[in-house]
Amino acid sequence: MPVQDLPGSLLIGCAGWSLASKDFAAFPADGSHLERYAAVFPAVEINSSFYRPHKPETYARWATSVPDAFRFSVKVPRAITHDARLQDVDALLDRFQGEAGMLGEKLGCLLVQLPPRFGFDDTLAHAFFAQLRQRFACSIACEARHASWFSSAASATLRAYGVIRVIADPAAGQPGEHEPTSDTDVYVRLHGAPRIYYSRYSAGEIARWRGQFARDVAAGRRVWCIFDNTAEGAAVPNALELMGRDVDAVDAVGAQVGVESSGRSATSSTA
Repeated sequence: MPVQDLPGSLLIGCAGWSLASKDFAAFPADGSHLERYAAVFPAVEINSSFYRPHKPETYARWATSVPDAFRFSVKVPRAITHDARLQDVDALLDRFQGEAGMLGEKLGCLLVQLPPRFGFDDTLAHAFFAQLRQRFACSIACEARHASWFSSAASATLRAYGVIRVIADPAAGQPGEHEPTSDTDVYVRLHGAPRIYYSRYSAGEIARWRGQFARDVAAGRRVWCIFDNTAEGAAVPNALELMGRDVDAVDAVGAQVGVESSGRSATSSTA
């Protein structure tokens, strides 16, 4: 069994595998962005699946592009979570299973993100997670953003289906301290703070998360940490830093590459 599937493991990745030129020095020079990304990181979260479907053969191609131990987390389509609001979604789930299921054993988790104004309904939640469990054997994480999803009833339902309550930073809708719904798995989404999707986490903040994850791993938990602060390219450097890579060196090389590129552009424009 790959180490990523064992208790006491840490899967660090980003929301997507796009690589900025300033970060190229941290990755192999050859291959697609996904191949280069997967040579360094053990996991990725596919967010594009939320907005549009991908063909089964696309998922199959992605699966063959990464090492055996690499794991994908796939965001459940908004057609299911936001448009249908989890109701009457059998056909939609069948389609999604036929697509994302092509990742095979490299499908490590599904991310269910719910609308901020979508309150908890116990009957609906039971029915939906039962449907999801019938189709997928991987982990399931839920990022709810309405206060009612943090109630004791909601916690009991998530536990009943083995659903991981997401730790989000910044947290949305959560009225108090985080209450986990899994004893074996942790799923963290770092969106960037104070400016969501943009802000880069400081070295001190990364060190704090590293300490928390070390305690989780030592306790035998499998931890997903996904950096979602992608809007201005902060996710990859933060993920590298969490992995213990020399981000200052990477930044320095990236800055030099940028200077050389600018010089070439200036030369070309005057020729």
